[in-house]
Amino acid sequence: MSSVLVIARREIFSYFVSPMAYVLLLVWLLYSGLVFFILVSFFAGQPMTMVGSANPLSAFFGGTTLFYLPLFIFAPVMTMRLLAEERFSGTLESLLTAPVTEIELVLGKYLAAICFWCALWLPTLVYVWIAASTAEGAVDPGVIGATYLGLFCIGLFYMAVGLLMSALSRNQVVAATLTFLVLAGFFALGLFKFVFPDGEASAVFEYIGLWDQMAAFAKGVVDTRYLTYDISLAVLCIFLSVRAVQANRWQ
Repeated sequence: MSSVLVIARREIFSYFVSPMAYVLLLVWLLYSGLVFFILVSFFAGQPMTMVGSANPLSAFFGGTTLFYLPLFIFAPVMTMRLLAEERFSGTLESLLTAPVTEIELVLGKYLAAICFWCALWLPTLVYVWIAASTAEGAVDPGVIGATYLGLFCIGLFYMAVGLLMSALSRNQVVAATLTFLVLAGFFALGLFKFVFPDGEASAVFEYIGLWDQMAAFAKGVVDTRYLTYDISLAVLCIFLSVRAVQANRWQ
């Protein structure tokens, strides 16, 4: 366990030593701030009868495509260097000769990615504070807790996919591209529920897709099916990442 924390601390430090982390956070803050401003302006101009139970926070956290599209860019950029950079620079071999197992190496990298994912969403608590201070009773703590739980679970899945693609690639750009394709593919599969609106096929595609999952969490509904889905895929990707690192050691 101590080796995992050492690797995670080293990775987090390397994140914030490079300018990429600050550029990524700045771009995300500008983008999310603009989206929240647009949504608040939209809801402010709508009659209460048209708005219903919707609000800027539920719309911001998964209510529009503006939430999902940037994740297909940010998640690959956040994870592309985890193992691909180590393989490209040749430092992976030295890590594997140290008293560190493949599992500890992968878990340390993964923990660092999760920490950075959480850091990405931490500033959005400001939007919750703004909504709570401007409209009394508009913010339900239970709904907000479920929303951030959903974000964390999605992060478990997304960071694990990025870690796997980074473990399979020597080039960071290739790792980012593969991560983008996989995540976009899962999202596209969820849209097939509109192609098959009835029957079991619709339920399967709805379960696979990200839209309904995040929409449920943003309404305060903690569906254990989605929790199982995200955690299971994350564990699978971590397992495959360990196998990929082991294959590199055998080579």
